[in-house]
Amino acid sequence: MARGIVIRDAHFPGRAPIDAYGEGGFRFADMSHRGSLLCLPSGIHGWKHEDAPLSLAAFEQVFAEAASIEIMLVGMGKDIRPLPKELREALRAAGIAADPMSTGAAVRTYNVLLAEDRAVAAALIAVD
Repeated sequence: MARGIVIRDAHFPGRAPIDAYGEGGFRFADMSHRGSLLCLPSGIHGWKHEDAPLSLAAFEQVFAEAASIEIMLVGMGKDIRPLPKELREALRAAGIAADPMSTGAAVRTYNVLLAEDRAVAAALIAVD
């Protein structure tokens, strides 16, 4: 039986600093990923947000791991905007402090907090 290419969901099963970002993707752990990322306690996941990155549905995986997350950095791309009230309240109810910022600032802050072994997660919208 011939096997074709198997495409799996992008997932790195560990915590790693983000080495670089831009050109629509990220580099980490000697790998690269094109598109947005969710950096969670369970690892780094490709983030498919279907053009609605700030919806509750886009953060479903975050809520599934909420018990292990204290701080959620949200890299908004190049522009900073507030989180929608519904998302902000749902994160707060889950015990997660959310901090929206540019993707570059979120990457830098994530790396610092990760190095300090903090309970940090990040949702990073890819930038060109």
